[in-house]
Amino acid sequence: MMAQTKNIIFDLGGVLLNLDFQKTIDAFESLGLKDFENMFSQFKADELFEKLETGHLTETHFYEAVKKRTEKPITDAEIDHAWNALLLDFRIESLAWLKKLAADYKLYLMSNTNSIHLKYFKNIFTRQTGEPLLDAYFNKAWYSNEVGLRKPGAEIFEFALRDENLLATETLFIDDTLINIETAQKLGFKTHHLLPTERIELLDIDSI
Repeated sequence: MMAQTKNIIFDLGGVLLNLDFQKTIDAFESLGLKDFENMFSQFKADELFEKLETGHLTETHFYEAVKKRTEKPITDAEIDHAWNALLLDFRIESLAWLKKLAADYKLYLMSNTNSIHLKYFKNIFTRQTGEPLLDAYFNKAWYSNEVGLRKPGAEIFEFALRDENLLATETLFIDDTLINIETAQKLGFKTHHLLPTERIELLDIDSI
């Protein structure tokens, strides 16, 4: 008999926040960074971006590293604009559904992100909703750059279980990236791979 679901961990981008990686690829290419798609996407990140997303690279060093890879002089502001271009808008219906779910489940957020994106999407959230804190929707939020771990590594999932004293068998993990889902499954989590056409508010949690 499967354990009852008591906790739900949500990914952010592609689940609660709309993304368009092509916008950032195009923006960096216009700045002279021609191989950006091979450096960073939904499915992979080279060492520079992995360090940024685990808090092991400062924003200043990130800007310096990007400038070394471009074909023309660019500013920090231009890098910010290109880097943030992939972050679109929040799914308001999905956020509203979280408020309903909170009556029956402990809700968590687990996101691969970085200090530049974190500031930007929190501003998007406040502008769009009029609410001050995205994190208020959750019992706890784990951002990769703050905990020093990132998906799909098993370590961030194990950290989350310890941090909140959760059982994987009682926890549903929802993410739009299959490799992250596969790690969670190996650790005993219930999972749902959210497809681009799906929205979380239409899921039947009890059947997962």
